[in-house]
Amino acid sequence: MSLPQGFLDELKARVSLAEVIGKHVRLIRRGRQYQGLCPFHGEKTPSFHVWDDHYHCFGCGAHGSIIDFVMQADKVGFREAVERLAVLAGLALPQPTPQEQAADRRRGRLVDLLGAASRYYCQMLRMPEGRPALSYLQGRGLADAAIDGWRLGFAPDSGQALKSALAREGIDEAALLEVGLLVQPEDGRRGAYDRFRGRVIFPIADQRGRIRGFGGRLMGPGEPKYLNTPETPLFHKGRLLYGIDRAAEAARTAQTIIVVEGYMDVIGLAEAGWRHVVAPLGTALTEDHLRALWSLVPEPVLLFDPDAAGERAALRAAERALPLLKPGFGLRMALLRVDTADDPDRIAARWPKQMLHRTLQEAAPLSDFLFRIENRGRLHVPPEERAAVEARLRQRTGLIADAAVRAHFDRAFRDRLWQAARFRSGKAGRDRSAGASRPQAGRSAIVDESKRVWTAPTDRRTRAELTLCALAAGSPRLLDRHEEDLGRLAFADAALDQLRQLLLVLHATLGDADAATVQEEVRRRGLGSVLDRVIGELPAAPAEQEAEAAWAAEIALLHKLLLKQELAREPAADLSAEAWERRRALIRATLAAEKESG
Repeated sequence: MSLPQGFLDELKARVSLAEVIGKHVRLIRRGRQYQGLCPFHGEKTPSFHVWDDHYHCFGCGAHGSIIDFVMQADKVGFREAVERLAVLAGLALPQPTPQEQAADRRRGRLVDLLGAASRYYCQMLRMPEGRPALSYLQGRGLADAAIDGWRLGFAPDSGQALKSALAREGIDEAALLEVGLLVQPEDGRRGAYDRFRGRVIFPIADQRGRIRGFGGRLMGPGEPKYLNTPETPLFHKGRLLYGIDRAAEAARTAQTIIVVEGYMDVIGLAEAGWRHVVAPLGTALTEDHLRALWSLVPEPVLLFDPDAAGERAALRAAERALPLLKPGFGLRMALLRVDTADDPDRIAARWPKQMLHRTLQEAAPLSDFLFRIENRGRLHVPPEERAAVEARLRQRTGLIADAAVRAHFDRAFRDRLWQAARFRSGKAGRDRSAGASRPQAGRSAIVDESKRVWTAPTDRRTRAELTLCALAAGSPRLLDRHEEDLGRLAFADAALDQLRQLLLVLHATLGDADAATVQEEVRRRGLGSVLDRVIGELPAAPAEQEAEAAWAAEIALLHKLLLKQELAREPAADLSAEAWERRRALIRATLAAEKESG
């Protein structure tokens, strides 16, 4: 039975989310929110935040409403979670109508029917007629335990095999038609026949492990190679993800989830140790798929085959995701970089595990992927193409509904185009090292402090960068007014640039958090030693007016230094008309910056 939205709204209004969560973990108030240790993964530094209407863990990605929390914390279904909260709220659950009760019973019988069909397919895989299908699965490297664990089966190449077998269990033809296991001929001249024939069968379950339909791979010649259950009262292809019943808990533990293209990719990777893997059902990711993934982790990783088709699939997923992006949630794209036509499951079995692990670790943030697509992967954008690339990128960002996320993407693309415009073959090495410090939108900055060596500032530019980081870390509200200043820069000092990127990410995700909260999160993400050096630059927190003045002075100085650096790179002789005009503009801007910085 579906519950009225008005009842659910009243339930959430009456019960305090912080009170419910406070029974599981100790919460400390931080401004308009609460903070504590995440109850869903082990941590020593609080990254779990609670607002009036939702919670979010910046460590493992757990996110949701009060009902989601009870379901996840108490390991119960939706209805039981609502029942528990209704007791706290003093509300009586709406009683189902006779029609709703009948519909619930009907759905329960259909779920049981699909379970019976799955058992039949599993039995047929071990029969003589299933031997080719069993050999195919074993040839793909699956042991018997994996075949049984994933409930794989075989549909005989007969139009009446399943229908006859389930009829002996008292299951009528109408029910089999309702769940899509039979096909009714349009001409009506013959009876209904089995939908799946001569195929390896993959049961498709929801997050609670209940079978909702099947996918079938054809063993012999013919089309389509893969066939799914059609849309039914239980099966909705655009909402279900293959393997989600096994992957959900593993994803929360691993703090990520991997999305691949096919059933065998999911099984092969899971059997190789990556248990947090899912796949859409032969279609591009839908909005419902993305919301389901984001309910588990903030940045799913999409792993695609190393070919043109894989890149096209990645681009389709990116385009679908852009309108739905919001602060703290994104996608990362991983394209297999091996000289082979193998799918991910075969690669997991045949190639070193470290190779696939590195591919996943190096997955590109969504903004980087889109820039590479539009820029064709080049370091240098020719002037005659720059406007067209910029227009295409602007068209991409125009799809993003959230204004804050759209602004971050626009800024990241402008920075990358600026860097690509400055690239020269004679200074490739220098520009690559500068490029490594550019911001990666949507991806947290996490570094290994054991490999970080702090170098004391030896020039005025580095001291300006250090002061700006100190002001941003000690007075987070400065970024409300000057976020774009920090986002458009690329610091020369690599350690300070890592901190700059992380402060921007935290400003976008933590909202109105105070300096203590921001600094705790910086330490948790591995930049504690850099932060300590930075904070030491400002012995006492300056007053707001002093901070504004210091910020303006350092930004003006950096602007002047960068202009002088750019001017020094422009040759003074043998200039074309375009280059001479550019040099004149640089001279005017440098003089203005000199005047501004004093």
